[in-house]
Amino acid sequence: MKYKKTLIAVILLLGIIIFAGWVVHTKINKYMTDPLIDKALVFTVKKGSNFQLLGKSLFNEGILPNLTWWKTIIKLHPELVAIRSGTYKFEPGFSLQDILNNIVKGNELKYTITFIEGNTTKQWLSQLRQTSSLQPTQKNEQDMIKTLAINHKKIEGLLHPGTYYYFNGTKSFSIIEKAYQHQQKIVEHFWNTRDKNLPYKNSYDMLIMASIIEKETGHKHDRKKISSVFVNRLRLGMRLQSDPTVIYGMGSSFHGNIRAKDLQQNTPYNTYRIKGLPPTPISMPSEAAIDAAAHPAVTKYLYFVSKGNGKSYFSNTLKKHNRAVKKYILRR
Repeated sequence: MKYKKTLIAVILLLGIIIFAGWVVHTKINKYMTDPLIDKALVFTVKKGSNFQLLGKSLFNEGILPNLTWWKTIIKLHPELVAIRSGTYKFEPGFSLQDILNNIVKGNELKYTITFIEGNTTKQWLSQLRQTSSLQPTQKNEQDMIKTLAINHKKIEGLLHPGTYYYFNGTKSFSIIEKAYQHQQKIVEHFWNTRDKNLPYKNSYDMLIMASIIEKETGHKHDRKKISSVFVNRLRLGMRLQSDPTVIYGMGSSFHGNIRAKDLQQNTPYNTYRIKGLPPTPISMPSEAAIDAAAHPAVTKYLYFVSKGNGKSYFSNTLKKHNRAVKKYILRR
């Protein structure tokens, strides 16, 4: 009889343990899988955080309703304890399981920054400084030139316009490095595949030409024809007479309109005064503009004028060009 009572007590105890285990498992499962996020939010796990600090942060931010089962998670799911610092985006419907999986795997939120073709180094550096998710660089342009081992006086033209991805807290200079390396590969490719007998001394000349083409038109079908105008002028020893080069040389003194006296200024970039190319690029050219500089259309054009709709009108004589100026510029 005593043995029977003991057996019953053991069975009851096991039943209680199993039931308690089932209750805990059910509670933990609900704690882990119930949706917590009703709208997308960005959350940062600070460097040096551990699992306990993460729980407190999630609770303090109102993401986690309570910390009742937080310590139990450590025992039941030790694989979720190795959290990674960084900035994460939690989507609507995310549960605690989803949140922890993302943090353990290091699926950080990717940020983007887009550099627009035709903009200048000054504009890009200003854009980087105003991007709060990036660490600001303490380097000025000359420091960057030294670090990148550039054999030119300016970075202008040497960075590739486009979209770059990065994580929160990335150093601004790393974006500059990526843009520089990308542009180097593009320039090398087009220099090695360029048309024969172009009036360039080196790939840097080709890049300078590309930067002018970039500023002269945004119409893709005109790029190679504009390139042909400037190449034809270089071959004949004619001045390029490109307004964007004048504007670049004027710097902060340019206020929206080129005046006759501006065309007489003695700057290294005034192609109404100097022969040949200016000393450096005047903008960050796109791959399409570099392609145009390397492969100009075969034409006899020496002049072009904007039609006012993004396209250009091309002429091979000054007489035709003057007529086009009257039609498209003076009437406007």
